[in-house]
Amino acid sequence: MEGTVCEACCLVRSAWGKRAAVRRAWGRGLHGTADHPEDTMSLKAFELVPAVEREMLMGDKARINVECIECCGKNLYIGTNDCFVYHFLLEEKISAGKVTFAATKQLHKYLGFKKAVSELKAASALNRLLVLCDNTITLVNMMNLEPIPTGARIKGAVTFTVNENPMSGDPFCVEVCIISVKRRTIQMFMVYEDRVQIVKEVSTPEQPCAVAVDGHYLCLALTTQYIILNYNTGISQDLFPYCSDEKRPIVKRIGRQEFLLAGPGGLGMFATVDGISQRAPVHWSENVIGAALCFPYVVALDDEFITVHSMLDQLLKQTLSFKEGHILQDFEDIHPTLTLPKVFAVVTFHTRCLGLIVFPCLDDLFLVAKSFQKAHATPSLFPGGKVIVATNKGVYILVPLPLEKQIQDLLSSHRVEEALILAKAARRNIPKEKFQVMYKRILQQAGFIYFAQLQFLEAKELFRSGQLDVRELISLYPFLLPTSSSFTRSHPPLHEYADLNQLTQGDQEKMTKCKRFLMSYLNEVRSTEVANGYKEDIDTALLKLYAEANHESLLDLLVSENFCLLTDSATWLEKHTKYFALGLLHHYNGQDAAALQLWVKIVNGDIQDSTRSDLYEYIVDFLTFCSDQELVWKYAEWVLQKSEEKEKYHTHLAVLYLETVLKLKSVTTDNCVELTETQTKLRSLLQKSDFYRIHFILDKIKGTDLHMERAILYGKLEEHDKALHILVHESKDFSAAEDYCIWSSESKDLPYRQRLFHMLLSVYLNPGSSDCELVMAAVDLLNNHAAEFDAARVLQLVPDSWSVQLLSPFLTGAMRESIHTTRMTQITLGLAKAENLIYKHDKVKLKGSPIILSDKKLCQVCQSPFCEPAFVRYPNGGMVHTHCAANRLMNPNMTHHSQT
Repeated sequence: MEGTVCEACCLVRSAWGKRAAVRRAWGRGLHGTADHPEDTMSLKAFELVPAVEREMLMGDKARINVECIECCGKNLYIGTNDCFVYHFLLEEKISAGKVTFAATKQLHKYLGFKKAVSELKAASALNRLLVLCDNTITLVNMMNLEPIPTGARIKGAVTFTVNENPMSGDPFCVEVCIISVKRRTIQMFMVYEDRVQIVKEVSTPEQPCAVAVDGHYLCLALTTQYIILNYNTGISQDLFPYCSDEKRPIVKRIGRQEFLLAGPGGLGMFATVDGISQRAPVHWSENVIGAALCFPYVVALDDEFITVHSMLDQLLKQTLSFKEGHILQDFEDIHPTLTLPKVFAVVTFHTRCLGLIVFPCLDDLFLVAKSFQKAHATPSLFPGGKVIVATNKGVYILVPLPLEKQIQDLLSSHRVEEALILAKAARRNIPKEKFQVMYKRILQQAGFIYFAQLQFLEAKELFRSGQLDVRELISLYPFLLPTSSSFTRSHPPLHEYADLNQLTQGDQEKMTKCKRFLMSYLNEVRSTEVANGYKEDIDTALLKLYAEANHESLLDLLVSENFCLLTDSATWLEKHTKYFALGLLHHYNGQDAAALQLWVKIVNGDIQDSTRSDLYEYIVDFLTFCSDQELVWKYAEWVLQKSEEKEKYHTHLAVLYLETVLKLKSVTTDNCVELTETQTKLRSLLQKSDFYRIHFILDKIKGTDLHMERAILYGKLEEHDKALHILVHESKDFSAAEDYCIWSSESKDLPYRQRLFHMLLSVYLNPGSSDCELVMAAVDLLNNHAAEFDAARVLQLVPDSWSVQLLSPFLTGAMRESIHTTRMTQITLGLAKAENLIYKHDKVKLKGSPIILSDKKLCQVCQSPFCEPAFVRYPNGGMVHTHCAANRLMNPNMTHHSQT
């Protein structure tokens, strides 16, 4: 427990240290001067509305004063200094957005004493009003204010409070804690409908002045300090000191096992039953008289003002001028006439409707009734009750403005953080679906505020969290949304700006930053769920931004999957002379003729676009892979005229060889020397040349028996699987297949060569193939080219039925290759270490002899003395200035020896 005490004390000291700064922020307002914070606070959390006017309460009796109040649902009870209790019914009315209260007097009752009524507490479940007057608590009927017939009462009470978290399971009673007239004594009573019973008496270290209770825990204001006392165990916990002679203590239960206390230095301290504070304190007046809670606000009253602080960020939110106030209390909106028989009726109703509740005995029913009573009668942090403030002559109600209105006011003042904090807290008392809709809109509004302040990271996070329709953001940028877009902005609007020009007030630098942000944001969200339903709008806007900014990502967008609308995008690209990009757009939309027409105009100089300096080569490649033969032939002559190098002669030569081979094959069936020579030349040309038009030649060979030639062409296209399939399955030339792998991987790295040989092995071992010839070809391939395979992968491919003996040459070669590689690596490593050692030795030798530099030493270049310790030493021992060494022309004799 000592640790928690220290924590509480440290919190008090820390808060005390902040007092001066808070006072300066408040100005002289707490002393009633003109610069009170009321003039600077823009948030309006409450309105002060009259409830019971002076005339209704006392008529022309000037000496009658309000001493205490109690509110239970619509029932308002007022105790006066002349020992009367007044009962009013409060009716709330709303007209033109304004809340008013109409109080109807029911009756008033004189209690027969000559002293003031000190306190009133309603026990709605018992239909009883507990009245403290002349140190006696009397039980009266809530409706007619008549004392109960049995005359049960509690005597010797200085003050009392009701346990809102009772530990008794008895639904027919209320637990009451009193400060007894006996010195340093607290008493606990059970109050029933017609009797009272004392259950506990506890001694305190000092005389208690105020008390609040929760379960077994008492929070007490003693003469010099606050403490927490467990009346069941007797264990106490010191909180922090205060002086009861200087100020009125405040002890208020604000929730389960948590209290609000008036601490030193004008601090409202929160304390749990463990003696720690889970919330930062609020800073209020040192003259605070009373405090109330209406989540998320703490309301405080002093002799001149009502102040409203947020429990969420501890900031002062509102100040209302209110003089001569002396009572401030919060009350929950419970059902004042919900007596136990009615509780039973409610429980019975739920039983009939749901068929879920079964009570094996009457005690169980009592427990359920008690739980229901707690649910309706226990104060909590949730709003929905009333905060009532009173002077001696009148009663007023602080009506909280709707949280949504408060949040919008904060956003209008650009107090984003406060608005978000308040919005998060609103989920506690707003239905889930309604809250989600409201919260998303608030996040979006906050995002636009940050956006207007160029705080883009914060804006982006809020836009994402708020699931913003990204078109809301795009619509700020003129002409970015497609003309065909059906988007209309949210109503009411999420921001106050017509467009980006208004937002930036024409500042080009700000406008550029905003456009960069939108580019980044659209690029991030275009492939996420945010873009669903309007990908065309997003991609079209992104294309326009890229084109306007001459951004390199424009081409990346157009060559990948995109949803850019053709009409809008084409007009924009033409406007910004992005003709190459426009060609890509046409190509993506299946308009290759339009794309080629644009690109050819660029190469011919008819239109200007410097996007690609190699556009001619790009067009050639495009035509090479173009499937539209008519389009290829249309631009083939233009391509050949533009560049004699490339494929003109190579393709022509290949066609001549091919036509000769086909002609010779058609006229002879025997081995023909000319056919063999011509076919060899054709194969050599196809293998070695990279300039002929591969697809063109391939189309001419298709349908012939020139299997090797077809395989070579597919190899040029990197379609090795097709090539190997032809050689293995169509020509049955296994030797040619191995040769293909060798020459295709010439000047390539080992992984490339291994990939080809593994591909060939896979063709041989194709699943489902049981051809013995292919199996033997696979074995020969492995045994003849062991070094070209990854042994581990091979062992996974070969059938389990193969014997070790069958693959022994391969395994031997693989082992040798592996050992050789390992040893060569070790040798390389050893040589590197030896070389490093030599360099280290040379370095040590160079550092071994000292170099003495004095003012008598002269530079061997300029013959001037050294004024600074910086110099350059040559291998022959000569020393020069650093600037002389830098100019090698000044010392031609030493230049070839110099080193720094």
